[in-house]
Amino acid sequence: MTPSNLILFSQNAGLIDAVRTAADEQGYLLHAFTSPADLLASATGDAVQKNRPGEPTKGEDASSFAAIVNLVPKLIFIDMDNLAINWKKWMPILKSSPATRRAPIVAWAVDMAAETKAVAKARGAEIAVSQEIFLRDVSKIISKKARKADTDGIKAACAEPLAPLAIKGLELFNAGSYFDAHEELEHAWNEDTGPGRDLYRGVLQVGVAYLQIERGNYNGAIKMLMRVKQWLDPLPDTCRGINVAKLRHDAEAVNDQIRALGRERISEFDTSTFEAVEYTL
Repeated sequence: MTPSNLILFSQNAGLIDAVRTAADEQGYLLHAFTSPADLLASATGDAVQKNRPGEPTKGEDASSFAAIVNLVPKLIFIDMDNLAINWKKWMPILKSSPATRRAPIVAWAVDMAAETKAVAKARGAEIAVSQEIFLRDVSKIISKKARKADTDGIKAACAEPLAPLAIKGLELFNAGSYFDAHEELEHAWNEDTGPGRDLYRGVLQVGVAYLQIERGNYNGAIKMLMRVKQWLDPLPDTCRGINVAKLRHDAEAVNDQIRALGRERISEFDTSTFEAVEYTL
């Protein structure tokens, strides 16, 4: 399971310390970055995306976006006075991508003019306030806005058996019929109303990524493998008999391999190396 991460972009050391203290008190892990270069220096692995809303798939923007996705943030803080961050570009990217759009964005500036606040809200900030108000209310903001995992609910849901439709989907997945597996797992996801449904969505999206690789669709595969982290990372290593830890590892290994090949050589990927989902009934 991933830690409950918060991300902050600012160059104000005193402000960073204040937010870190508030985050620590509530059990969150704050990752503070001064710039995209700082973010990339902290990242592990490679990543490659484009200057437009949605997931970028090549260039520095892609690497920055992938680094953010890997942290699975519960809340994103953006200092609008930090000129190293193009917030007018990045807010729409973060809020339009299925991989990050569930994380609320909180933005502030020393002098939050009404026009600037309106632009920030239009670009995706859920909260846009002056720095003074932000610092005064940061603990309350974290408490109210940071997305919280339903740890007890997930634990209880993972103790339940697999749904029959999910079992059928897993059988199809392990037979390499990824499109048909998607259909069955989507039905299982639709019929489940609890937190355990994210398990089915996670397996489903890994299968879709594999299907996109078979079709030579580099962008589609990269996007699916980024989106799947938010569903699989909060789960324990075993859920409903599925070896989630192995599935996460397999998906990350495939992600690393196709990024190493790149868009032009995606057809060289050996699809016979796709691993089956390991599970027990």
